[in-house]
Amino acid sequence: MAFSFAKHHDDLLFVPLGGSNEIGMNLNLYHYKGKWLMIDLGIGFADDYLPGVEVITPNVDFIMEHKDDLLGLVLTHAHEDHLGAVPYLWAEMGNPCPIYATPFTAAVLKPKLKEEGITHGVKIHTVGPDSKIELGPFTLEMIPLTHSIPEMHAIAVRTDAGVVMHTGDWKLDHDPMVGPTSDEATLARYGDEGVLAMICDSTNVMVEGESGSESHVRHHLTEVIKNCENRAIVTTFASNVARLESIIYAGLDAGRDIALAGRSLWRITDAAKESGYLQDVPPFLTDKQAMDAPKDKILIICTGCQGESRAALSKISREDHPVLRLAPKDTVIFSSRMIPGNETKINWMQNKLTQLGLEVIGDQDAMIHVSGHPCRGELERMYQLVRPKIAVPVHGEPRHIHEHAKLARSLQVKEAVEATNGAVILLKEGEASIIGTVTSGYIAVDGKTLIDTNSPVIRTRRKIRDDGCIILSMVLDKHGKIVSKPMLSGPGVLDVKEDAELMQDICDQVAEEVHKVIKSGKTKGLDDRIRAVIRRIIGTELGKKPVLDIQLHQLS
Repeated sequence: MAFSFAKHHDDLLFVPLGGSNEIGMNLNLYHYKGKWLMIDLGIGFADDYLPGVEVITPNVDFIMEHKDDLLGLVLTHAHEDHLGAVPYLWAEMGNPCPIYATPFTAAVLKPKLKEEGITHGVKIHTVGPDSKIELGPFTLEMIPLTHSIPEMHAIAVRTDAGVVMHTGDWKLDHDPMVGPTSDEATLARYGDEGVLAMICDSTNVMVEGESGSESHVRHHLTEVIKNCENRAIVTTFASNVARLESIIYAGLDAGRDIALAGRSLWRITDAAKESGYLQDVPPFLTDKQAMDAPKDKILIICTGCQGESRAALSKISREDHPVLRLAPKDTVIFSSRMIPGNETKINWMQNKLTQLGLEVIGDQDAMIHVSGHPCRGELERMYQLVRPKIAVPVHGEPRHIHEHAKLARSLQVKEAVEATNGAVILLKEGEASIIGTVTSGYIAVDGKTLIDTNSPVIRTRRKIRDDGCIILSMVLDKHGKIVSKPMLSGPGVLDVKEDAELMQDICDQVAEEVHKVIKSGKTKGLDDRIRAVIRRIIGTELGKKPVLDIQLHQLS
């Protein structure tokens, strides 16, 4: 039975549809007085379970059913896992409500919308730290927090049922390099007034201490780049503007010109400049200009720190980048964290770079990366400031969320609810709990289309990847007799030369089965009989269960 929101009209409810089973793909909903508020709409990156797919989004079927009551989408910041799904889903959702974003976040989002052909009808309102947003029964205040990108804001959601502090992504860096420090005074003010619940980042809950300052990274990057013999190539997340600035200034301090390789880097730096950041940086060189520069006077910032196959660094490692060709004694620096699940791709790429004679430096080799998310010490400080009655950990895998709930209880938070995607969570003192579920899941961005991650297309693609495919084509005359011998191919299963004898045996037995069926006069289900023959032979000889495609052509 579907959950009845009408019965909870006067209850404040929190419904995460993304980001509470995984790190990334954030989509958070609040319901009160029959109205809905959405905070963030981000993407995630697909793993090997979805062959041919790089990007996934949350399933928005549930909120589509309530879009007439959706008052607004508020974006906490410009990272892909918080806004990246908007260009893919907004037209699909019918442009359901206004979008609220800071100037920098809006500057990142607008070109993405344009790239997807969404040029009209989207209402984007720019907001800042002094903004109050009135949306029906919700009053929102934006609170600046430090992160690895400019203009990250927590959102204080005020309702008649209580105040919720939605932290988004954050850390407590007292020397952040880009943007102001976290507004602890406002957090404490809300704590003094009384906060019903805090919806909080769980990414680094397993890590003791603090996440570290970007100022330390900048210093260490400068030293590492100064010691590079030839070209220095640094890869990081394109959206990590704080890190990009650190890399740029470290390169300039080392006497090097700065080049960019990767479309997303140009897009994010353009947005940064448009919003008042990176103002005193010299013009960037193109990858072509970088190849013409003296090797010891150039620093190239590359996309691809997570081994993304279409990113610049992956192409360099495969030696199929259209412009960039690196040489022995060039140095590749990974100024990023290895995201769980990407280890195989990253290790493969680093090994290929090493085989090309390049020096590879990772964050384990030098202090060239700090996280943009809070470790346990910072989480403890946040709870001391806000003092919520209810803790709802999000932005984490189940193990992170569970550990975060334990930490909150140890800090005297009376109630902690472990969020999962699709859970309906009652935010009510003394009764905080999961009281229902709604539809959730994932959508694959497959080329230019959106498909369910469990669709027949994806299942078949996965099956072909694992077991291959056998295609048999046969022409019959109008009486059902074979005109010419069957034609067989087996991509991923059979080799034309090595398996020639087996392929001939399959064709012979198929022809024999067809003759038998025609002779019996019961030709219905002929393709199924052929499948059975092929399945039996392949199973016996190879122990495989490939996808079978039987193509029967009958002459009139």
